Amino acid sequence: MQPRNMSMSGVVDLAAVKAAQEAKAKAEQARADAARQGGGGGGVTPASLVIDVDEAGFEREVLQRSTEVPVVIDFWAEWCEPCKQLSPVLERLAVEYNGRFLLAKIDVDANQMLMQQFGVQGIPAVFAVVAGQALPLFQGAAAEAQIRGTLDQLVQVAEERFGLTGLTVDGDAEPGSAPEAPEMPAGPYDALLEAAVQALDAGDFGGAVQAYRNVLSDDPANTEAKLGLAQAELLQRVQGLDPQQVRKDAAEKPGDVAAQIAGADLDLVGGHVEDAFGRLIDTVRVTVGDDRDAVRVRLLELFEVVGGDDPRVIAARRALARALF
Repeated sequence: MQPRNMSMSGVVDLAAVKAAQEAKAKAEQARADAARQGGGGGGVTPASLVIDVDEAGFEREVLQRSTEVPVVIDFWAEWCEPCKQLSPVLERLAVEYNGRFLLAKIDVDANQMLMQQFGVQGIPAVFAVVAGQALPLFQGAAAEAQIRGTLDQLVQVAEERFGLTGLTVDGDAEPGSAPEAPEMPAGPYDALLEAAVQALDAGDFGGAVQAYRNVLSDDPANTEAKLGLAQAELLQRVQGLDPQQVRKDAAEKPGDVAAQIAGADLDLVGGHVEDAFGRLIDTVRVTVGDDRDAVRVRLLELFEVVGGDDPRVIAARRALARALF
């Protein structure tokens, strides 16, 4: 297969990387302008990391948001004395963890249906929802050290299994203080990103991969480099494949992890996003151990190629959660 003849069918648009660079520059300029005028930085505020949720808002505030950040649920009631000990600790930790999880407080007296749906037997009771999947954490007023350990595990699982890295939190400025200028990453990123795009256009996928990695080594959160790297690595993987043989192997060897991973790569390059995700989720269901982990990691990599905000990725994250748990 010749690299220049590969069709990404709109899934990996090489021009989109350059457009993303321009969009980022405009966004950074807008944030700088807002900062000079006393505006916010575009993320959530520390206060918004703790929210009250009822039955009407549960799907929007918990289920939908759980596709971008783990949501910890605190079931409580005004008359519950242990709740009065636990809730302030959870609220403080939600701010301290700085966007790595969102705390949703549910009053059981006003939301009996939610209490029944989660099978809550007594309060306080703490659950988590990750990628649409509910997980019990603990019941009762646990010690803070135990709570921290549980939250650390939750954050790690959410990031490693589902790629959920949390929310960006704006810092609170002291009253009367001048807003700080947004921190700009150091380094010639425009030149490196442009070089990566040119390498992609020329079919030099190895060169593009290295250029994106050079950016990420200094600026690990660079969105354009992360997206570009995922795309370049995908193109590099399929560059030497025989599509006909890959599809034959994937069809004839449903239990072969390598065959299914290669098939998913080709599916995505051909623009068949749901097919790629579905193939790997089905493989997760029938594998264990290292094989399952390899499939899960490749699926997260393909999520990066398509983009975390894409509805197909959000739906696939939920399906992956059901398959894993």
